Amino acid sequence: MSASLLARHKGLAVFLLISFGATWGYQFFARLVLDWSLVNPLAQLPMAFLPAIAAFVVRRWVTREGFADAGLKPRLRKAWWHYLVAWLAPLAIAVATCVVAAATGLWTPDLSALDGFGIPWWAVILGLQALVIVLIPIYWGEEFGWTSYLRLRIYRGRPVAATVATGLIWAVWHYPLAFLGYAEYSNVALGLLVWTASFLLQEIMLSWLRIRSGTIWTASLAHAGNNMVLSLLTATLLTAGEGGELDAIVVTLLMLVPMGALCLWIVLSGQLSARKEASARLTESRV
Repeated sequence: MSASLLARHKGLAVFLLISFGATWGYQFFARLVLDWSLVNPLAQLPMAFLPAIAAFVVRRWVTREGFADAGLKPRLRKAWWHYLVAWLAPLAIAVATCVVAAATGLWTPDLSALDGFGIPWWAVILGLQALVIVLIPIYWGEEFGWTSYLRLRIYRGRPVAATVATGLIWAVWHYPLAFLGYAEYSNVALGLLVWTASFLLQEIMLSWLRIRSGTIWTASLAHAGNNMVLSLLTATLLTAGEGGELDAIVVTLLMLVPMGALCLWIVLSGQLSARKEASARLTESRV
């Protein structure tokens, strides 16, 4: 085994050990010992940065490879339309999910559930859209680890395989939350299965943004939108209020329809091909 390959394997091992060990250790300690609710955003905050810390430690001290391919440059002028897509796509997918729910007769269109926020529904949406911009640095904590380190280090030269593997690993990283009061499913096994599919499709979209924009900040913006717009709006509208009484598993399955269609286009059109990624990296290195 060559020295470079050995270093890469060592880096991956250390990254996964820190990411999983520190995160899972913190989750069980916070919930079972300190009795904190992991639904509380403040309790979640340390978890958000552990993948980034793991990637930083590996890049800086384990493999000493540095940060040249980390995508830290914002590239606002070159990638402005990718930022726009990253900002608006989660809202568009949320709308599409509700359309699918209504078209299948599983949901009666009703926005009254958003009244619980105390402001008009359109103001809720605008507020969430503004909030995701503020939260970009927090979601960067995961993206710097998963999409901008792990995905680049596994299955080198095979972007689709690397993206799928990263999505699956990212999903497993979340699994303890299904047993610690954060994600509650009527059927845990089925819930974890559809949750895993959701993470996998999200990673395909996030990887596309990372590759095509040449920066990790677009993926961080989209990740914030997936959590604070897509997941929150669909959960609020489809599981609460007079129009929505669907199970969380069904809501996730409905989300998979528009997400799956988008990801199918990304993969089949070659957006994650090795050639496009190599070309994007060359462009990124020149800017």
